[in-house]
Order: sequence, then structure tokens, then C-alpha cells
Amino acid sequence: MSYTTPRFGFSAFAETWNGRLAMLGFVIGLATELLTGQGILSQIGLG
Repeated sequence: MSYTTPRFGFSAFAETWNGRLAMLGFVIGLATELLTGQGILSQIGLG
């Protein structure tokens, strides 16, 4: 896979990193919920 194209907009580079960061955020949220025993919304004060 070549990353010589521009790195802005809907490119393979941007979509790859968007997916990786989304998966990382989901895992961190799930781990925090398991460690604290509170849901994500209650942790940020909305639940």
C-alpha cells in the first residue's frame, strides 16, 4: 500500500488511522468500564 498520495480527506491513510484510533478508543472505554464498575456515561457525569 502506497502512502504517497495526499494525507488529507478520504484517503486510505486517513481511513486506516481513523479505524485504528476508533478501535483503541473502544478498548480503552471497555477496560475503564470494567475497572471502575461504572458505565461510560456515568463516568463523564451524564448518567
